[in-house]
Amino acid sequence: MKINENTLLEGQKVVLVPYNKNHVPRYHEWMKSPELQQLTASEPLTLEQEYLMQQSWRQDDDKCTFIVLDKQRWADASVDEDQCMVGDVNIFLTDPTEPSLAELEIMIAEPSYRGKGIGKEVARMMMLYGVNKLGVKKFQVKIGLNNEISITMFKKLRFQEVSVCQVFKEVTLELAADESFTTRLRDDGCVVKERDYRQTRSSRQPPCSE
Repeated sequence: MKINENTLLEGQKVVLVPYNKNHVPRYHEWMKSPELQQLTASEPLTLEQEYLMQQSWRQDDDKCTFIVLDKQRWADASVDEDQCMVGDVNIFLTDPTEPSLAELEIMIAEPSYRGKGIGKEVARMMMLYGVNKLGVKKFQVKIGLNNEISITMFKKLRFQEVSVCQVFKEVTLELAADESFTTRLRDDGCVVKERDYRQTRSSRQPPCSE
């Protein structure tokens, strides 16, 4: 989605940045994992296909994607950005009849970062962005029935179960973004600073040696 191509969102533990070409090789390595393929209902792609997918996501009007970075590592300008990658987060606006409905999808790809509250922070940051920038009024998640950790996390975020599909073995949960929604997010500790990604990226580039 073009709207976030120059947007950086800074939270307490993570930084969300647009999905760019320099992120593709690391993302491609992640998606070789059978576990992640199963959790995201994805098929393995070639590296060339992954680059094409990245370009498609950048242009799509119905998909907003950010790469999740470890804020502490990212703050060290000597560390390449792709080495700070933790996962990704997406908002899908796939129902033309209900443009204010968004499907939320979070992937914490690096196992060492799971169980540390990062998924919750990313979800809150992305929902706040969705409400303020995309006009979202209802969030929906579809999770595999065997992914109990994610189901529990979203229920802690006040999502309510609305249906179970035994054919696809997934549960659907929803959360309404009412008038008090952003206030509740901030009360839950959601702090987000929006910055220009181009400026922060250029400031991380090492100086050229003569």
